Amino acid sequence: MSRESIYKRYIPAVTPDKENDSPAYWFIFNQDDRMLVSITSNNIDIPYARSLEELNISPIRTQYLGTLEGHPCYCAEVDLQMNKPEGMVFKDLRPLYSLLDEDIFLLAGRAIQIVNLDKNHQFCSKCGSPTQKLENEMAKICPECGFTSYTRLSPAVITAIIKDSKILMAKHSYGLNRYSLIAGFVEAGETLEEAVERETMEEVGFMVKNIKYFGSQPWPFPHSFMIGFTAEYESGEIHVDGNEIIDAKWFTADEIEPFSSKISIASELIDWYFENYSG
Repeated sequence: MSRESIYKRYIPAVTPDKENDSPAYWFIFNQDDRMLVSITSNNIDIPYARSLEELNISPIRTQYLGTLEGHPCYCAEVDLQMNKPEGMVFKDLRPLYSLLDEDIFLLAGRAIQIVNLDKNHQFCSKCGSPTQKLENEMAKICPECGFTSYTRLSPAVITAIIKDSKILMAKHSYGLNRYSLIAGFVEAGETLEEAVERETMEEVGFMVKNIKYFGSQPWPFPHSFMIGFTAEYESGEIHVDGNEIIDAKWFTADEIEPFSSKISIASELIDWYFENYSG
């Protein structure tokens, strides 16, 4: 990905600095995973206050995230029936990409996953005992059997496949009605490159070669982690699985419309294709 690392501005931590009393960024999610934002005529932003009491909000639980440009960051879970402060609404996270500062959006993705870690692991999945927060890392531990739960991440590969200067684009049976890139979750016991090979064979029926790492991206919708690759066609004919993929074709650069949003690493891979194969 071409964006600057979030760690230029953000320092992760699990224990608040008691001496830092500056206003904090609050990533507040209801039980439908929608985030609380303030809306004015000029912009959309997240709550910014020293405490939730200032906003008359009573959270179910809160978690500390670290600091962004020296300001504390917290995430919190609230009840669906919570009375929203005036001028604030709950919004789905994904459409907020182009409306929020990019680092705020990326931290919101981290925040919702941590909120769900806390919400979904109140009890140990092995013995059923109440869990506790670990003091030195973002995890929940069972004090009875010691089983530790971490933030859930499901790695997935997404690949730009090239043949004779054309790129493979596929139409999925779900989501937007447009052609995109081949992607799929990594399975147990396989490397990332093997996942690229298997997903390509399963979804469009041919072999690839010269698989090269491109970049990675957090993708909290709801808990994925995207790893981008480029690859070259090796052998076989297009044969879609008819389940996840309903059609697939080879496209030239002139036949593809650039993605309108840069939220996904798919758009970075398409831009890479334009840069290397246009004309």
